[in-house]
Amino acid sequence: MPSPYILDRTSVTVVMAWVLAALLPGIGVYVWLFGPGILLTLSIATVTAVAAEAGMLKARGYPIKPFLGDLSAVVTAWLLALSLPSLAPWWLIVTGTLFAIVVAKHLYGGLGQNVFNPAMVGYAVLIVSFPVQMTQWAGPLELTATPLGIGQSAAIIFGADVPKSLLDAVTMATPLDTLRTGLLQQHTVDEVVRQPIFGYLGGTGFEWLAAAFLLGGLLLWALRIISWQVPLAFLVGVWLTAGFLHFFDAGRFGAPWFHVFAPSVMLGAFFIATDPVSGATTPRGKVVFGLGAGFLTIVIRTWGGFPDGVAFAILLMNLCVPLIDQYTQPRVYGEVRKEPRA
Repeated sequence: MPSPYILDRTSVTVVMAWVLAALLPGIGVYVWLFGPGILLTLSIATVTAVAAEAGMLKARGYPIKPFLGDLSAVVTAWLLALSLPSLAPWWLIVTGTLFAIVVAKHLYGGLGQNVFNPAMVGYAVLIVSFPVQMTQWAGPLELTATPLGIGQSAAIIFGADVPKSLLDAVTMATPLDTLRTGLLQQHTVDEVVRQPIFGYLGGTGFEWLAAAFLLGGLLLWALRIISWQVPLAFLVGVWLTAGFLHFFDAGRFGAPWFHVFAPSVMLGAFFIATDPVSGATTPRGKVVFGLGAGFLTIVIRTWGGFPDGVAFAILLMNLCVPLIDQYTQPRVYGEVRKEPRA
């Protein structure tokens, strides 16, 4: 702890601004490999989040300008938007963002009071309520016959009269969807991953997106905005659980590097599970939180109802935070532990 005459220049606004900056490499790679649709998704989510934040602050009697300027609503909007299909209909983006800001954030007391990560609550509501719309992911441009421009992306997002053939030509199942479907059809992993959607470590294009999120996450770690415990433990949890299953039956369970190099895992490890409000606070607790989230991610991906499990894994671990913090408190200097009675 610094001496009281040493001022800490860090503020919520500065931290949130660095988080947004760290997401820019991932957004740039997203546009490069999957088209500009994600820019529209980010814009819709941002406008909705800012409007909802202002409305709730006014309704609760708080001053709007200082709270709105802390950028926390924009961070929530970006994290949710990057978890959604880039060609998702506008009403889906608005619904998820409103639920994240109004219900998951402000009805729990606002910034610093939320029990669950707001962005992941919004995502969970959407995947449970609208599973069909949540599966229309834009395919990598190198695999799609008709790369979309910004106008065509806007037409799809805002529900214009778009030929179904065009939509079918630019959307496809994600690598996780493809692997899950193939395994359910009794194919082996080796047979499934021969399809063009799979790249060297993860999915075609998706693995580069994961690398970009990793780069942004390392920037946050270098700036000490996040600690190393949660992201490292999260990745180790995913790797060990997936590796254990793959070791015993490589034909039924995907390789650990395939799961680690999914963009959702990198985004979750460095930007979502590291939420200082809804995550564990003690150093050992952060390790437990990360390992648990990684373990649950693979369990849900393997036996759950959805192909990806990052959001639900983090929300389940949010539930465990009070218990984790209680049993991982560091020993106070000079404390003498009581010996159990014989």
